Amino acid sequence: MRPIPVPSIFDPASTPAFEIRDLSLLVLGLSAVIFVVVAGLAFYTIVRFRSRPGDERHEPPQVYGSTQIELAWTVVPFLIVVVLFLVTARYIYGIERRAMPAGAIEATIVGNQWWWEIRYPKLGIVTANELHVPVSDPTKPTPTFITLQSADVIHSFWVPQLAGKMDVVPNKTNRVWIDPRTPGTYVGQCAEYCGTQHAWMLLEVVVHPRDEFDRWVAAQQAAPREDPAVRAGRDLFLSLSCINCHTVRGTPANGVFGPDLTHLMSRRTLGAGVVRNTPQALQAWVDDPAVVKPGALMPAMKLSSDELNRLTAYLLTLR
Repeated sequence: MRPIPVPSIFDPASTPAFEIRDLSLLVLGLSAVIFVVVAGLAFYTIVRFRSRPGDERHEPPQVYGSTQIELAWTVVPFLIVVVLFLVTARYIYGIERRAMPAGAIEATIVGNQWWWEIRYPKLGIVTANELHVPVSDPTKPTPTFITLQSADVIHSFWVPQLAGKMDVVPNKTNRVWIDPRTPGTYVGQCAEYCGTQHAWMLLEVVVHPRDEFDRWVAAQQAAPREDPAVRAGRDLFLSLSCINCHTVRGTPANGVFGPDLTHLMSRRTLGAGVVRNTPQALQAWVDDPAVVKPGALMPAMKLSSDELNRLTAYLLTLR
């Protein structure tokens, strides 16, 4: 398993992120100039007019009503604010008003406490915590347009290397778009405090070459594999309350409150990034999710050791 990369707005890989970086550098540059001027004047004043041995102690000349000074500290900050406002408005307009071209990928991401449901309406795919998209070649752009919704409280979608923050608000639909230019894995995070496990509500965006993305789509659209060796585990799964929250296509399990498990083992992590998706971690998660992720809304099923082994063996076949 590859290490999780450290996200940074200064290492962009998508057009919105490039524009946000450029704007950030402008703001940082202006701030640096202001700091140097103010700190330089302060340092010069401290050194030039410091008290020296033998100086007579008297009140320095007091200056009142200096038109030049008042104009300077009023007009200059006003002009800086106007410049920042106009540049920021231009960047926001350029990002927000991007029209969706033909051939773009469409995805809907729904924030839940504390995981992300990801749907591809036109492809018939539902997954969780991993957004898979094709790389966007500048000569033939294939952007991904994302509709953001919330199932409970306010969340915030943020993948620093691909796009800016966008709130995910109940009863409101927001949208962002990305056009990653380099294949790889980019880490995102819920950036709005949403409860006890807010810090463990990670999101990964996996950017594939186009042919690799097409293979991923085909694999996700396929029905789960039927394995007679784990029939007992499948029957146990269908007899438990798991089916009220989770979906496994091709079975009576059609719950919508928890992640779709149809291709559970194709995902890199469990619990929205809290642990790697390994057989051992999966068994511990099924046994008692609150031990792995305190506050998780999934209940412990109180299974016997034999039942836990059978159920885990079935889930491991969902690839």
